[in-house]
Amino acid sequence: MNDNITKNLPSSSSGALLFSNIRKHVDLNAHEAELVQGFFKTTYYPKKSVFLHQGNKCRKFYFVEQGSVRGFHTNLEGKESTIMFAVEDWWITDMGAFLNEQPANISMETLDDCLLFEIDSSTMQKMLEVVPKLEKYYRILFQRAYVREQQRALDAISSTLEKRYLGFLEKYPKIVKKVTQKQIASYLGVTPEFLSTVKNRMPS
Repeated sequence: MNDNITKNLPSSSSGALLFSNIRKHVDLNAHEAELVQGFFKTTYYPKKSVFLHQGNKCRKFYFVEQGSVRGFHTNLEGKESTIMFAVEDWWITDMGAFLNEQPANISMETLDDCLLFEIDSSTMQKMLEVVPKLEKYYRILFQRAYVREQQRALDAISSTLEKRYLGFLEKYPKIVKKVTQKQIASYLGVTPEFLSTVKNRMPS
């Protein structure tokens, strides 16, 4: 991580979205919420900051309080493939690398100015010991992430590109204007030219 592009924010960054997200699944009292907040580091990243580099150990789980993020893989020829996006009120990480403390298979960059709540794996374990009801919260997160990725894989082999593109627009309406057609195409698993052809066939 490049410390020149990050800065810690004051404690007044209350994490309203973070706690709203948690309370969708578990009830936290005021004392527990205060404890939880103490385990997170709040960091500001300007637009186009790469805060996780492919090949470096993935040590953190990120919650997007403000802004949006793109995760991408770069192959040996230098070609980028967009793997995931995250918008406000979403979590993002290289899950396999984070859980196993291994080198990341993807890089992550901010698509605009971002405020992220970050927690590393050892700190998360301490937090779960102090507030054990969060075990349920993170279990739900991981289950939903698995279901989401399985559905995306099924869509890739069973849905038309038109349907997948419309699904992308519905899921990420704020992302569309921030990324290139090339990045959208790589996320959908097609060439930019093919995506352009399909878009031209769709009703405006």
